Amino acid sequence: MASFNKVILLGNLTRDPEVRYTPKGSAVCDLGIAVNRVYTTDSGEKREEVTYVDVVLWARLAEIAGEYLKKGRPVFIEGRLQMDTWDDKQSGQKRTKLRVVGESMQLLGSRPVGGGAAAETAGEDRQTTAGGKASTPPPKSAGQTEPDEDEIPF
Repeated sequence: MASFNKVILLGNLTRDPEVRYTPKGSAVCDLGIAVNRVYTTDSGEKREEVTYVDVVLWARLAEIAGEYLKKGRPVFIEGRLQMDTWDDKQSGQKRTKLRVVGESMQLLGSRPVGGGAAAETAGEDRQTTAGGKASTPPPKSAGQTEPDEDEIPF
């Protein structure tokens, strides 16, 4: 039987990212995202529903999130669902939690006022994958028709 595990989220951070390091030195970042859904009831009343999602990022992606993201910032995450299971130390019961393991992240919005060199350029989006590669849209140039050989990505 075939299966497919893919999650795509666009929302705002509910808290500042928490970056930790494993004993082997890999970065791990936990963050929360609020995803809103606006709908109209049968009576014509508009309502908003908020879903809170926990996301974990690893390696360079985790470090980038810790450096660039802050509470309230919009972010686009692609990843997969993962079920975590553990024994509760207080009650001894088995506990489970479904969360998203981020495999790709795109920083959205403009740089916050007063942001330093670590912040993105105003108005630009930045996309990062789990491999740590980051890309920004190429600069717009009226006179350039073909890319230089140095700019070809392969």
